[in-house]
Amino acid sequence: MLLVDVRSPAEYEQGHIPGAISVPLLSNDERAVVGTAYKQQSRQAAIDAALRYVAPRMEQIVASVQAFADGRPVQVYCWRGGMRSASVTWLLRDAGIASEQMPGGYKAYRRDVLTLLEQPWKMIVVGGRTGSGKTQVLQALRARGQQVLDLEALAHHKGSSFGALQQPPQPSSEHMANLMATELSTMDPQRTLFVEDESLRIGTVVLHKPWYDAMQNAPVVVLDVERSERASFLADDYGDAVLPDLIAAFQRIERRIGGLRLQRALTAINLGNLADAATQALEYYDATYDYAIERRAPHQLHRIEATGLTIDQRAAAIEQAIVASRWDRYAE
Repeated sequence: MLLVDVRSPAEYEQGHIPGAISVPLLSNDERAVVGTAYKQQSRQAAIDAALRYVAPRMEQIVASVQAFADGRPVQVYCWRGGMRSASVTWLLRDAGIASEQMPGGYKAYRRDVLTLLEQPWKMIVVGGRTGSGKTQVLQALRARGQQVLDLEALAHHKGSSFGALQQPPQPSSEHMANLMATELSTMDPQRTLFVEDESLRIGTVVLHKPWYDAMQNAPVVVLDVERSERASFLADDYGDAVLPDLIAAFQRIERRIGGLRLQRALTAINLGNLADAATQALEYYDATYDYAIERRAPHQLHRIEATGLTIDQRAAAIEQAIVASRWDRYAE
């Protein structure tokens, strides 16, 4: 079934049901005019204004949906499952397209999203200083059959000043929750769910607060990896970054690492030694992470000496730690 979002482009961009296509009944400006007519005049005045906008492009709306549907049935939604989705559903049916209106619309969907995010999940957080390979370890855990929610992949950001390098545009915080719910809907709440240790904010995305609070209260497996190894890892991870973007990322943290370390980093970059450049940044990021992890309760933490271990060996060590530790209630 094809999902069709008939809200304005701005509403769709703010957040939509993943997989839905945008076929707006009204543009952003037109929706504002109709809304003003409803508030300042009457419901009928708003309907009349909407009809003036929509009537000339009814054929275009049908053609757009037909092109995407390719013979599939269609479900149409707006904000509350009101007039916008009802009118488009009628139009599509009249054009011979099997269509139905989504009860409750996007508002009802959002209630379901937040309910899913706020239910109890058996989370285990994978932590460690910057460059410990946490994201790659999550991928290895997934390959080993574990349930994993990769927040950085959904947010299109790796964290830190460098996190947006080589990444597509970030979703809104609202849509991030939608993306999370889509993945969680395929998972079993009774099984362990692995997530990466994250701040409340990942780039411009702010995590749903109850979800973040649950992460803060979950057990944390901390991967301890020597700084030199982590610097080399970061050099490989960001080795394909565009040079001006990499320099700009270092310049954004000058106040945190100091002018001297910035100059050392920029010199190292210009000499092609990204590992040395990463070492300058790690002085700051290590202190920041250590401060955050020390605020966790001691019983939450389990440290794994991971220096020299491959990514798969780190994943295996995490699985073994869960079974052997006081967290065996989380084991599969």
